Amino acid sequence: MINNVVLVGRLTKDPDLKYTGSGTAVATFTLAVNRNFTNQSGEREADFINCVIWRKPAETLANYAKKGVLIGVTGRIQTRSYDNQQGQKVYVTEVIADNFQLLESKKADSSQNTQGSGVSNSQTNYTSNQQNTNSATTDPFGNSSIDISDDDLPF
Repeated sequence: MINNVVLVGRLTKDPDLKYTGSGTAVATFTLAVNRNFTNQSGEREADFINCVIWRKPAETLANYAKKGVLIGVTGRIQTRSYDNQQGQKVYVTEVIADNFQLLESKKADSSQNTQGSGVSNSQTNYTSNQQNTNSATTDPFGNSSIDISDDDLPF
């Protein structure tokens, strides 16, 4: 079975970070995801998708992503149910995010009147297992320059 979700959208409000009784971080947030088509009046509609992310990525999301920020999320759809105070069964469908990626730089964030995300690298990817940072300014091999002759190029 396959249950994969990939979303790109804007946060409708700041993520809500809470901790379970055992101290595990969990953040809930809603993404506004534009549809690929317009309605009959020519307006583009959006879907508002509830998401949940756990542990360290939840804390990171709450610290760096604010209302209006464009993020990418990968995860899975999960459905759960509970009985409300009136005794009615309530069904909830949400995306359980495995990881997220900030898709705008700090400069782009400030131009949208958000109050600074504090992230300067738009290519930062956060996963539930580990934190990976892809930076164009960091050479992973520790070399300051790469010496390649024209004979080594395939074109």
